[in-house]
Amino acid sequence: MDYYFLDKVSWEHSQALYHAAAYLGREALFILRPATPYVCIGFHQDAEQEIDLNFAAQNNIPVFRREVGGGAVYLDGGQLFYQLVIRKDHPEMPEDKDEIYRKFLMPVVETYREFGVNAEYKPINDIIANGRKVSGNGAAEINDMIIIVGNFIVDFNYEMMSKCLRVPDEKFRDKVFKTLQDNLSTMLRETGSAPDNRQLGDALVKRYEPILGTMTLKTEPDADLVAKADELQAERYTDEWLFANDRRRPDARQVKIREGVYVIQNMFKAPGGLIRVTAVNEDGVLRDVHLSGDFFFYPAENLPKLEASLNGVSAQTEAVSAAVEAFYAQNTVETPGVLPADFARALIPA
Repeated sequence: MDYYFLDKVSWEHSQALYHAAAYLGREALFILRPATPYVCIGFHQDAEQEIDLNFAAQNNIPVFRREVGGGAVYLDGGQLFYQLVIRKDHPEMPEDKDEIYRKFLMPVVETYREFGVNAEYKPINDIIANGRKVSGNGAAEINDMIIIVGNFIVDFNYEMMSKCLRVPDEKFRDKVFKTLQDNLSTMLRETGSAPDNRQLGDALVKRYEPILGTMTLKTEPDADLVAKADELQAERYTDEWLFANDRRRPDARQVKIREGVYVIQNMFKAPGGLIRVTAVNEDGVLRDVHLSGDFFFYPAENLPKLEASLNGVSAQTEAVSAAVEAFYAQNTVETPGVLPADFARALIPA
């Protein structure tokens, strides 16, 4: 397997290279950081609901939707990314999605500890230290390849993150800022110093090699990898791709259209992520259901099918749960930390 220590790259390549490796069917570990800031949202998220797009545009901060689940995050050179691309049929690849996180994040935990951070793995996909998150992680399946991505948060711009998020008012934004400071930490904050990026990358490789075999160091991506990355970036850095999951007005509310017909918009925080729903309740029957959020859904392309399967279902918790359970059984769906009943709780709040 190739180990690409690239350190600082363009923001575009900080996302496009690992996507390219997956589409080329190449196993690799990338260690890199973006030369300039940007905002990255999860594959199932709604850009207009999550991000203050006007602020981002006014401050020349690109917004990009990755093919990995999870939440929106402000990314810059203060975070060193690790991006692991492995064949789905690799002998060391667990079948259970939750176990994938545990297996491939423990080397990250151990690396944090080597550099003085009292890190722990917190299921499903977080790494914490002293009760605060110090690394966010996600996974995806692309082209029969499993991707695990995350970051060593060496330093973090709490203020910019809070400004990039879409919130109802400034009072709420202040609360977001304080909550971020209280619940997210950095290597600099935990230890008082920032480690050398190359030493950090090599330390992680040292822990992955007993699992994945010898890794060959490369300090530049080859021409085929760059060409595929540039091709994907040209396809994906478009409004069509960014807003592909924005199928509802961002300002929708629970409103009565006529007697018995309501437009509903709710959310539910499951252990595996936030679920947002918008739908029409027409005389007690669900219509036009849309699901988004920062949860993980495998395979990702089945989420619109789940939405379609809920159209025509009775707007009752038991009926929605039964419909989602039946869909899971028929389509071999996995949603780590999210149960079928959680979608029902989101659609039919108590």
